[in-house]
Amino acid sequence: MSRLDEVGEQDQWRCWLCDEAVDPSRSVNDDRGPSVDSMQAGGKAGGGNKSAKTAQRSAKDGAPPLTGERLAHRACNTRKGAVLPVIPWPTGLFVADPAPLFAVSQRLARKGGREVVARCPSRDDADAVALWLVDRFTRLVPEMPVTAAVEPGGGQFMIALAAPRSR
Repeated sequence: MSRLDEVGEQDQWRCWLCDEAVDPSRSVNDDRGPSVDSMQAGGKAGGGNKSAKTAQRSAKDGAPPLTGERLAHRACNTRKGAVLPVIPWPTGLFVADPAPLFAVSQRLARKGGREVVARCPSRDDADAVALWLVDRFTRLVPEMPVTAAVEPGGGQFMIALAAPRSR
């Protein structure tokens, strides 16, 4: 079994960045084809070797660094090298002020704690968003247990993610 097949099976042939299916029969040269992402968070965006600094800081703080091998579409993997990845929010959910989920995942992995990530106009919308977020984070950062809480306030509902604090 090739390394690509091993990583594909590990991630159930889903791109860790866009969360869409990856077709293992496509050419690795196709933009929608499979690739193994070394998952060095941050890439060239922000200047310098941010991924190494993030990994060093995470190791120093005791948090697991966002490194390893993950399955990604070739285009998602290539784009990540130039800019921070954008984890899309589903279009079917009614969300106001959605947080950039990749940055949220980095902060929670590094420090743990709690972070408000979105607002919704109704409890039903907020509950659906909370379920989607927990499910999405199980694939985005599988080694980090995340919980979501829905809190009313100001005529709306806020969704907060929480992860255990680093030791």
